Amino acid sequence: MSLYKNFKESLERTAETSGRSLDKIDLIAVSKKKSIEDIRQVIQAGHRSFGENQIQEVENKWIDLKKEHSNLKLHFIGGIQSRKVRSIYEHCDVVHSIDRIKIIELFSNLEEQQGISREYFIQINTGNESQKGGVILEEANTFISNCLDNYKLNIVGLMCLPPFNEDPKSHFMKLVKLADQFSLPSLSMGMSNDFKVAIECGATHIRIGTKIFGERN
Repeated sequence: MSLYKNFKESLERTAETSGRSLDKIDLIAVSKKKSIEDIRQVIQAGHRSFGENQIQEVENKWIDLKKEHSNLKLHFIGGIQSRKVRSIYEHCDVVHSIDRIKIIELFSNLEEQQGISREYFIQINTGNESQKGGVILEEANTFISNCLDNYKLNIVGLMCLPPFNEDPKSHFMKLVKLADQFSLPSLSMGMSNDFKVAIECGATHIRIGTKIFGERN
């Protein structure tokens, strides 16, 4: 799996240049639209942290894969529909895209019923883009406070997707500042095109698809 190997080497160099420890950066291999065979190659290379953004793909690929490999960690990184919450909760270990109180309530109810705790990130819409999910910046403080004060979910950090045509650094730094205000330790930011900047800014979780799996069909 030369793409994966090459990316790991690039990641190591970036971490070293940025003065970051590799073991503080969770590399999430985003297997969106990729086959079970493609995923197995990355698992065989030693990787254990993966991400999907559609629950149908999770259900089609990961139920069997997680039975085969009990130490895999699956991250859900897509938009969340209310009717999909139960399946996301049952099949994924980490959820990166919490952005509505209704969704928080549904996950909270499931955790109370099932007694199994997951990890959650609140998605922040740092560019206030109408077509994107996430809590807009003007409402972020109130939303985060509400989540932390009134619900028992294990909210570990914040996530963002910077606007495509803007310098990602300013958006990453907005996320850093917001997370610091609430003493949230984790930052899910950075993809194939901007992961180096994200690591320099302090990303703890980077979501990499094409640089590991190649272009999607």
